Amino acid sequence: MSAEFVCLTLIAGRALRDELFDFLSEQRDLVSGFTASDVAGHGPDVRLQTSTELVKGHADELMVRTVLGVQEAAQLLERLKATFAGSRIVYWILPVAEFGVINAPNR
Repeated sequence: MSAEFVCLTLIAGRALRDELFDFLSEQRDLVSGFTASDVAGHGPDVRLQTSTELVKGHADELMVRTVLGVQEAAQLLERLKATFAGSRIVYWILPVAEFGVINAPNR
């Protein structure tokens, strides 16, 4: 593997879904694609925003993951911090040992 890849994970409130998806889709020079899923946020720093969340005891949040190069991840984080300042998006970066696509066999 010639490039070092990382997985950038973002956790955001579901209210940011469309704005975050649009933002990531516009970052074509850094992001080739991403995966998103709904998650339940727990912990002392998680803000429960609605009465439903208070009853359930967790925040309805969104998790977005993208695999990209180390330098691209750093650039994307800088853009995210500028665009989503104050949004309380949580992030972490983990190394990726291998990354690829399994294609259908040639016919």
